[in-house]
Amino acid sequence: MKRKFLINIRFFLTSIVAIGCIGLSGAAFAENPSKSKSDKGAKLSSADKAFIKDAAKGGMMEVAMGRVAEENATDSEVKKFGARMVKDHSKANEDLKAIAKEENVEWPAEKEAGKWKSDKDYMDMMVKDHQADLAEFQKEAQSGTDPDVKAFAAKGAKMVTAHLKLAQETQSKLK
Repeated sequence: MKRKFLINIRFFLTSIVAIGCIGLSGAAFAENPSKSKSDKGAKLSSADKAFIKDAAKGGMMEVAMGRVAEENATDSEVKKFGARMVKDHSKANEDLKAIAKEENVEWPAEKEAGKWKSDKDYMDMMVKDHQADLAEFQKEAQSGTDPDVKAFAAKGAKMVTAHLKLAQETQSKLK
């Protein structure tokens, strides 16, 4: 009888330890779930997704329009400005594309560059676009929810600020 009692106690204690281990491993998983790539995009807010898509469209358009300005502008400063847009926005687009891929956000299709009548029209458009873009980048940097998207927006706001200043300076030199 004593032997049967000891076996039952061992079984009981082993069961308690096993149940405790299972419970602890479940609690640890709940606190630190692993993020698979397919899960990441699901946690991204709709505002962050919209920012990624809008910034991608805008960045690609800046590159396309910059190329046209490089080729067709008559003023050398406008040509230089166009080249700067191509260089800077191409790099920013690469960075944003990596975030979009990580977050499972579909990358938008490229569109053709718009047309303009003169270098002044192009620069007027660039000033207006960069003013609007700056507000969007600053808003995302302040109120975005994903740290990678917020960091991109903060870095992008600095770039857009420099572009806006350059656009205004170039615009002021045109008649």
